[in-house]
Amino acid sequence: MLVITKSILAIMISFVIAVVFGLVAIPLLKRIARQKVSSYLEKAHQEKDGTPTMGGIIFILPTILTILILMLMGKIEFSYNLLIVLFVFLAYAMLGFIDDFLIIKRKNNVGLTEFQKLAGQLFIALIFFAIYMKGGAEPTLDIYTLGIKIDMGWFYGVFLLFTLIASSNAVNITDGLDGLAGGLSVMAFLAFGLICWNSGAISGSEDIAIFCFVLVGSLLGFLVYNTHPAKVFMGDTGSLALGAVLASIAIISKHEITLLVVAGVFIFETLVCIIQIISMIYFHRKVFLMTPFHHHLEKLGWDERDIVKLFWVIGLILSMSGIIFGVWI
Repeated sequence: MLVITKSILAIMISFVIAVVFGLVAIPLLKRIARQKVSSYLEKAHQEKDGTPTMGGIIFILPTILTILILMLMGKIEFSYNLLIVLFVFLAYAMLGFIDDFLIIKRKNNVGLTEFQKLAGQLFIALIFFAIYMKGGAEPTLDIYTLGIKIDMGWFYGVFLLFTLIASSNAVNITDGLDGLAGGLSVMAFLAFGLICWNSGAISGSEDIAIFCFVLVGSLLGFLVYNTHPAKVFMGDTGSLALGAVLASIAIISKHEITLLVVAGVFIFETLVCIIQIISMIYFHRKVFLMTPFHHHLEKLGWDERDIVKLFWVIGLILSMSGIIFGVWI
């Protein structure tokens, strides 16, 4: 019962803080951080022009505040792995904030260049790798379900950098419809919270699990304002942070393969974009009407809310499958 109680307490506190914080933050963001919607999107999206962005702060700051509250209450301890997770969370949030800030300042959809954003992601990933390996991590890939343990040697560093950057960009790409990325993230972090709890593979596993549940509560509070019709967008401030911290938790818990299952929708959205780019470069033709895939469905006449509900259902199934794959089997 203690496990359930702690989880519910973490979710409840962060949810309430996020909802209250949203009431204060959104009016402020309306004044300083209005989104310019791309002219290539459907008419329904054009109506969202002027919706405030940078809404990621509505779940980022409450998550940090809730963690501090739980520490002061003696409910969690500040472990080395929790420090790593918080670093990744805040560092990628700051990178996204800079991107959002430049977009707002320039009053268009041009923030950091692709090279600048990638360089920033790589720099943070390198710091993550350094402090993670300093903590005594082994350069191995564990597939618990199959009883396989692969010593990757020096290539493990490349693998970690790729995982962190790819996951960060995948959530960023998926964040295009009201509530889509936020809802999928709720399911993903709930899954990893359950996977991490009492995991013998990592030290401070309970603290990492609590962080996941705290973030779930904050995201649910954010979704109060982000579901259709969205009163605020998370922006790169939120999406880059969510993708990166999800990958860092998967790495620290030694469930990188499980991440492929849990983050299946994010990965699919990214693969669609890659296929479209390759097809345009080498064959000069489109495979999809528009990418990411949720925009392709919109071009086919699907309602935005139906697309989000479909992806949420798929995300829920994949998250449950990830729990079974990562823990039970």
